[in-house]
Amino acid sequence: MNRLASEVGHPLRIAVIGIGNQFNGDDAAGVLVVRTLQKKLNQSDHLLLIEGGTAPENVTGRLRRFRPQVVVMVDSAEMGRSAGSVMLVEVEALDGLSASTHTLPPSVLAEFLQRELGCRVVLLGIQPETLEFDAPLSVPVKKAVIHISRALSRMFGEPS
Repeated sequence: MNRLASEVGHPLRIAVIGIGNQFNGDDAAGVLVVRTLQKKLNQSDHLLLIEGGTAPENVTGRLRRFRPQVVVMVDSAEMGRSAGSVMLVEVEALDGLSASTHTLPPSVLAEFLQRELGCRVVLLGIQPETLEFDAPLSVPVKKAVIHISRALSRMFGEPS
């Protein structure tokens, strides 16, 4: 059970979507965060962990059935910071960010989810160092993936 509770004391229904291309260097960061969480956490009535890959809009059916109150999209995002930097971005600020190699910009997906599901959507952006095909995950982004996975694991009430 996650430690985040709604105003009425029930755990929030939270969906975490890992976005990115696992074959394009640091673009894999979001997917790797979710894969790490899937190994550590049990999905429940209150937590849904999804690999969205390069077409996260394809998971909207699963999200609709889950009925989340909060959706956290984890993705590489060009934020003009040093590689591995992490920033939590509200939907209203997404238009200024350049995200990785997806079929649909994260801002469009976030606005759709808010409108259709009535949930809060945030992006946990990770500054990439390289998005080149077949490049390995950079050291700063690898550290960020570990840090985020541990933090989210603690937040959702499980050991890190």
